[in-house]
Amino acid sequence: MKKAFLIVIGLIYFIRITAQETKPVLTFSGYIETYYLYNFNNPVTHNQPSFLYSFNRANEVNLNIGYSKANYSTEKIRANFALMTGTYPHANLSAEPEVLRNLLEGNIGVKISSTKNLWIDAGIFSSHIGFENAIGKDCWNLTRSILAENTPYYESGVKLGYTTTNEKWYLAAMILNGWQRIKRPDGNSTPAFGTQVTYKPNQTTVINSSTFIGNDKPDSIRKMRYFHNFYATFGLTKKWSATFGFDAGAEQKRKRSSEMNTWYSPVLMIKYSPGNRLSFSVRGEYYRDKNQVIISSGTTNGFQTSGISANIDYAIDKNVLWRIETRSLHSKDKIFEKRSSMLISDCTWLATSLSVSF
Repeated sequence: MKKAFLIVIGLIYFIRITAQETKPVLTFSGYIETYYLYNFNNPVTHNQPSFLYSFNRANEVNLNIGYSKANYSTEKIRANFALMTGTYPHANLSAEPEVLRNLLEGNIGVKISSTKNLWIDAGIFSSHIGFENAIGKDCWNLTRSILAENTPYYESGVKLGYTTTNEKWYLAAMILNGWQRIKRPDGNSTPAFGTQVTYKPNQTTVINSSTFIGNDKPDSIRKMRYFHNFYATFGLTKKWSATFGFDAGAEQKRKRSSEMNTWYSPVLMIKYSPGNRLSFSVRGEYYRDKNQVIISSGTTNGFQTSGISANIDYAIDKNVLWRIETRSLHSKDKIFEKRSSMLISDCTWLATSLSVSF
């Protein structure tokens, strides 16, 4: 009994000392993003094209995403947990188990080196692929590019990440449940793998390379997918910035086949910020998936679509952002719904959003 008492006292003392040394911090934050989008095609269903998941309701006021997040951090432990709602999670997580469809993040990390910034994290994260994410205020344009909409927004698995002492390099390797998967597909026993290399030579330049390798289908019809995402963001001057991104992927046509179906997508974005409150940005993009690996169009030429958008942002307050965007897409085939149930090759809309972060 005395021995057990001494052990308990020792544990309490250790926890108190550890807490004092690591200074645990628990913070809470949130984000709300409302929008109205007018699609000039006036689709009867009020749905945007099926390959778009953010801001995907047309001709109505709606909530794209609202979330509440808790973050816990010490010198050696970190954790994130966030719940969300809105049209974005409804569209993008529809394939997940119902209990997980409103989960934005849920992960825990442990620092495994006393001298290096080396961490192992496990759980559900934002994707390591791409320069756009689900949170509007973090992106240059109101709506996301076709490239961003059709690569993972989120992923689940285990990640080993290392940041150099000067914080210029970030290297990561991960084992994943699949291509934007929380729940692995039934009948799938093959893990997927990812890598990320990010270089930040200065405060205005980011160069990133991310990869994905894996099978996202049941083992009986296994098709290996090989994907690479590259992007670079540059501060051209104090007021002008540019981002160039390029995605390229290949997937086996059949199980054990050496023949591949390929797709690719270039994106160019330019941003002008004349002051602290106001900014303008334009985006040009093209997405080619002739064999419909990622986007199914059901047309002769597959999915081949280009687009251009222009954006105005105004910061009403330091945490309140008002945005206006016009965007036009043009497809090689007739894939866009029009109110009269016709399909046409063009789609244009005007959108506005109001967001607050806290």
